[in-house]
Amino acid sequence: MHHVGMTVTDLAAAVAFFEALGMELEGKAHMEGAFVDGVIGLDGSVSEIAMMKTPDDRYRIEFSQFQAPQSIDGGSHAPINALGLRHVAFTVDDLDDTLARLEPHGAEVVRNVETYENLLRTCYVRGPEGILVELCEYLT
Repeated sequence: MHHVGMTVTDLAAAVAFFEALGMELEGKAHMEGAFVDGVIGLDGSVSEIAMMKTPDDRYRIEFSQFQAPQSIDGGSHAPINALGLRHVAFTVDDLDDTLARLEPHGAEVVRNVETYENLLRTCYVRGPEGILVELCEYLT
């Protein structure tokens, strides 16, 4: 896998949230022109992108903020059982610390932090624009 892409309306908020989660900004770029239109299938597209990577340099998320054409809501607050890409999961060293770092960025626990068989503490949080993020702290 190369990366996962997500479209947002507030690129700065998405970057700040995922930096607080521990990801690193790899770079930003302005995107427009025939090449981009040909790849994504939208004529006249103009966007700003930010590529973020995990500290181990293995995984990436590309955030796109479109100036044209205007973004449409693809169900940003849909529940987990809605069809399509619904969440991204991260392993964290300290779930409570991670939640505390994400709270100033608007993170809200979907319901509870749960423990599975004394092996795993986990929860879902909603980040910017309703992005669902699963946080997993292994206890062993």
